[in-house]
Amino acid sequence: MTLFILALLVVIVLFGVKSIRMQFITRPIFSFFKKVLPPLSDTEKEAMEAGDVWWEGELFRGKPNWDTLHSYGKPKLTAEEQDFIENQVMTALTLIDDFDIVQNRKDLPPELWDYFKKEGFFALIIPKEYGGKAFSAYASSTIVAKLASRSVSAAVTVMVPNSLGPGELLTHYGTKEQREYWLPKLASGEAVPCFALTGPEAGSDAGAIPDTGVVCRETFEGEEVLGLRLNWDKRYITLAPVSTVLGLAFQMEDPDGLLGDKKELGITCALIPTDHQGVVIGQRHNPLNMAFMNGTTQGKDVFIPLDWIIGGPQYAGRGWRMLVECLSAGRGISLPALSTASGHTATKTTTAYSYVRHQFGLSIGHFEGVQEALARIIANTYQLEAARRLTTTGIDLKVKPSVVTAIAKYHMTEMSRDVLNDAMDIQSGKGIQLGPKNYLGQPYMANPISITVEGANILTRSLMIFGQGATRCHPYVLAEMETAAMEDTCAALERFDSLLLGHFGYGARNAFSSLFSALTGSRFNQSPVSGETQQYYRDMTRLSSALALMTDLSMLIMGGDLKRKEMLSARMGDVLSELYLASATLKMFEDNGRQHDDLPAVRYVMMTRLQNAANALQGALRNFPNRPVAWMMRALIFPLGNHFNGPSDKMTTELVKGMMQPGPARDRLTFLCPDFEQDKGGIAEVEAAFLAQYECRNIYKKIKVAQRDGTLPKKLANLELFALAAEQSIINQDELNSLLKADELRLAAINVDDFKSL
Repeated sequence: MTLFILALLVVIVLFGVKSIRMQFITRPIFSFFKKVLPPLSDTEKEAMEAGDVWWEGELFRGKPNWDTLHSYGKPKLTAEEQDFIENQVMTALTLIDDFDIVQNRKDLPPELWDYFKKEGFFALIIPKEYGGKAFSAYASSTIVAKLASRSVSAAVTVMVPNSLGPGELLTHYGTKEQREYWLPKLASGEAVPCFALTGPEAGSDAGAIPDTGVVCRETFEGEEVLGLRLNWDKRYITLAPVSTVLGLAFQMEDPDGLLGDKKELGITCALIPTDHQGVVIGQRHNPLNMAFMNGTTQGKDVFIPLDWIIGGPQYAGRGWRMLVECLSAGRGISLPALSTASGHTATKTTTAYSYVRHQFGLSIGHFEGVQEALARIIANTYQLEAARRLTTTGIDLKVKPSVVTAIAKYHMTEMSRDVLNDAMDIQSGKGIQLGPKNYLGQPYMANPISITVEGANILTRSLMIFGQGATRCHPYVLAEMETAAMEDTCAALERFDSLLLGHFGYGARNAFSSLFSALTGSRFNQSPVSGETQQYYRDMTRLSSALALMTDLSMLIMGGDLKRKEMLSARMGDVLSELYLASATLKMFEDNGRQHDDLPAVRYVMMTRLQNAANALQGALRNFPNRPVAWMMRALIFPLGNHFNGPSDKMTTELVKGMMQPGPARDRLTFLCPDFEQDKGGIAEVEAAFLAQYECRNIYKKIKVAQRDGTLPKKLANLELFALAAEQSIINQDELNSLLKADELRLAAINVDDFKSL
C-alpha cells in the first residue's frame, strides 16, 4: 500500500505540477512528436484543410452522440422536386431504349438530348436566379438513380454537368461576371460543359498534373493583356466530345514574376470555350461499350486572359482546394446514386425472377443456395439506400464531408459490384443474353467505371479514408501537428502542454471504455432507443472506442510510417466505414418509422457491418508491427475473443421470404426502379409475371395438393396440367384463366432475346 501511495503521489506531482510536467513529460514528448510527425505534402495539406468534419468525427472519437445522428432529420423532396420526378423524369424514362442507345446509336437519341436541355436536367444544382433548379442533393441523387435504373449512359450524361465541373465551381467560386455569363447558358443547355483533370501521367495523383499555364503578356482581342499560355493533354473526359465549354485544371507558373515573387502558384482552374483558338477536342473513348460521351482534349500554347481563371486572378493556385471541396457531388451524390439504382433494380427484378423461375418443380427462390445470394442483394440494397440518404443529408446541411463522401464512393460502388454479381448468378442466362429484355447486362458491364473514376477505389480505401480521417477527425492530432509547426517554441510548448493533458484523458477513457464494454458485452453503453436495435448502438460505441484507441497507439508507435502501411491503415479505415454504414442503416430504420417489416433487413445488415468492423480490427491487430503493443491492444479490445458473428441461416431465410412477396417493405427498397407499360427494358415484364404468379399462389397450392395425393400427375407440362385440373374440377374456369394468363407472363419474363444475326 505504501508503494502504491508513493507511485500515486509521483504521478500526481508529474502531471499536476506544471513546471515539473513541462520538464519531464511535455518537452520530451513534444520533441518525440516532432520527429515522428508524418510529413505532409502541399497537396495533402490542402486536402486535409478542405471540407468539413461531420458525423464521421463522432464515430472516430470513441463516444458517438447518437442523438446528434437522429437530429439530422429525414431527407425529403420538396413539392417542386417531387413534381419534376413524377413528370419530367418519368417522361424521360419513356424516351429511353438503352439497348438501342448502346448497341446501335452509341449516343443518346436527339429527342432525349433536346428533352434533357429543355427541361433543365443539366441545371439541377445551378441557382434559380441563373435559370437553374437549385435542387437538393437528395433530389439530384434520386433523379440520377431513377435514370440509371433504365440507362447508365443516360444517367452519366445528366450527372456530369451536375457533378464536379464548371457549373458547381462557378456557383461556389466564380466571379459575378463569370456566373452571369456562363450559368444561364449552362442552365438552358446552350453550353455543354466538361471538366478536364485526368491525363496520361496523372490519375489518382491528380495533384501531380503536368499540364501548365505560364503567366505572360500577349495580344488578345486587339489589346495586350496579362494572361496564361496553356499546354495540356487530358483523357477520360466525360462529355468532352460534345462540350462547348471546357473546365481545365493545370499547374500555374509565373517564372518572370509578373504577378509577384512566387514562381510556382499551384493548381489552378480555368474556363475555356472549346471553339477558342488552339483548343483541340480529340477522339472518343469507348468506356466499356457505354454510350455516354467520353474522350480527350489537348492544347498547345493556348493563350487565355487571367480573368478566365474560375474566381478570377485571386483564385490562382487555389484550384486543388476548390476541387477537393467540390468532389462531394461526384463522390457523395452521383456515383452513389448509380450504385443505389443497381441495388434497387437487382432487388426488384431478382426477387421477382426468383419467384417466377421454376426448377425441379419449385421456384428457385426456395433453394437455400439462391436464398443466400438473394439475401445479400436485399441487404446490400437496404444499405445502399440508407447510405445514399445519410450522405446526401450531410451535403444538404451545407457541410462538405470529404471523408464521408470517400467512404460512400468506395463502399457503395463495391456493394453495387457485389449486388450485380449476385443478381447475375441468380438470373444467369437471363442476365448474360443482351437485348431489349435484359436489364442487368449494361449495369454489370458499366460498374467498373464507377469504381475507377473520382479516385480509384484501391487508393481511396488504402490512402484516403483513414489517411484523412485519422488526422482530421481526431480531437487533438491536427491541433498538435499545427502546434509542432509553430515557429515560437515557447508558445508551441505551452499550447502542446494543454493539448497533451486532454489527449492523455481521451486515450485513457477509450482504453477503459474498450475493455469495460468487451467484458460486459456493451450492456452499459448508452443507446438512444429501446427494443431490438438497442444493442446495435451499444456495440457500435464499443467498436468506436476500440478504433480510437488503436488509432492513437498506431500514430504514436509508427508516426509517419503509418501512411506507408497501407494495408494496416486500410483495415482501420474499414472500421470507420463500417460504423458509418451501420449508422446510416439505423437512421433509415428510424426515419422510416421503425417499420416491423424492415427488421429482417436491418438485422442482416447490422450483423454484417459489426462483424466486418470487428474482423477489420482483428486483422489490424494481427498485422501490427509492434507485437507487445499489439498484445496489449488485443487484451483491451478483445479480452474474451472476437464474438461478432454474421447473419445466421435463419435470418437469411426470413429476409428472403419477406421480400419474395409484394408489400411495403419491397416497395421501399425498389422505388427508384419504377415499372410502367412503356418500359423498354424488361423490368415491367418480370414484375407483371411476379404479381400474376403471386395472385395465383392459392390456385397453385390446390394443384400441388392434388399432385401429392395422386389426383394429378407430378410431371406434366403446365398447360396440360392446368387443363386436367379444370377438367377434374380441382380448379374452376376463372382460376384456369388466371393460371393461363400468369403462365403466359411467366414465359415472357424468363425468355431472352434472340437475333437473326449479330
